[in-house]
Amino acid sequence: MTPPLARLHNVSRSYGTALALDRVSLDIGPGAVLGLLGPNGAGKSTLINLVCGLRRPTRGEVELFGGSPQDPRRRRALGMTPQQTGLPETLRVREVIDFVSRHYPDPLPAADLLERFGLIGLEKRQTGSLSGGQQRRLAVGLAFLGRPDLVLLDEPTTGLDVSARRAVWEGIRSYIGSGGTILLTSHYMEEMEALSERIVVLKHGRVVADGTPQEVTEAASRRSISFQADEVPELEGVVGRERRGDRQVLYTEDTDALVRELVRSGAPFTGLDVHRPSLEEAFLEIEAEAVSDDDPAGDPTPEPAAGTAEVSR
Repeated sequence: MTPPLARLHNVSRSYGTALALDRVSLDIGPGAVLGLLGPNGAGKSTLINLVCGLRRPTRGEVELFGGSPQDPRRRRALGMTPQQTGLPETLRVREVIDFVSRHYPDPLPAADLLERFGLIGLEKRQTGSLSGGQQRRLAVGLAFLGRPDLVLLDEPTTGLDVSARRAVWEGIRSYIGSGGTILLTSHYMEEMEALSERIVVLKHGRVVADGTPQEVTEAASRRSISFQADEVPELEGVVGRERRGDRQVLYTEDTDALVRELVRSGAPFTGLDVHRPSLEEAFLEIEAEAVSDDDPAGDPTPEPAAGTAEVSR
């Protein structure tokens, strides 16, 4: 089997008395997009900071390309766009690209980067004169400039309008098509479904779901059928029920089997609708239900944004 590009083994990370990651084990394999989902304070940015070597685990082991993320040689094939980025306001877009390019032996041609991320025509603009969305597209594009094997993107399209977001998606897809790998965090469920082949859900620093978008959705959410009827007979496979106005709603793990049961019962009904939940609904159910007895209570643990430097004391 191909070894993972990055690996976390039984990793915990604390900030003082606050536990940001709790015994997380995760392999990031080559050639796909791994999406990290979780509420604020779940540990997503902390995990990214561990993978890129900006932070060290309190317990456990983190590997990047088979070695320590603190080894600069391991980070040569790594690209990253943190949540918060700062571009030199007086430099022009092309000057920024040229400056970053000089850090790599075989950088992506500037023209290719500009085209991939919808920046054609902005080459001579100072970055300080760009809109927030244009600055964000440039910051994301720079993560791909060194032709990295693995790219870490922490909320890459926050603040972008629909057209700008899709321009970033196309740039990401182009990179993945060439064999690249991405670890992505996002609060946009549409983005996760559009880009991710695998999704890991974190809550209170723990992995509570791991699988394809379809697997996570099906495992976490209740499917249902609804219809208009005065009464509903007892049917096999019903795990919950409610009434919404003039409609009966029956929850089940197998909607097809429940529809057959309903038809066989002979009960009169109209307006049958089969509901298959979205990833967003699955995430909301995970957020509400995946609480163990020893989870911390109260507000989520605040965590430093990815890319924030750590001060040793």
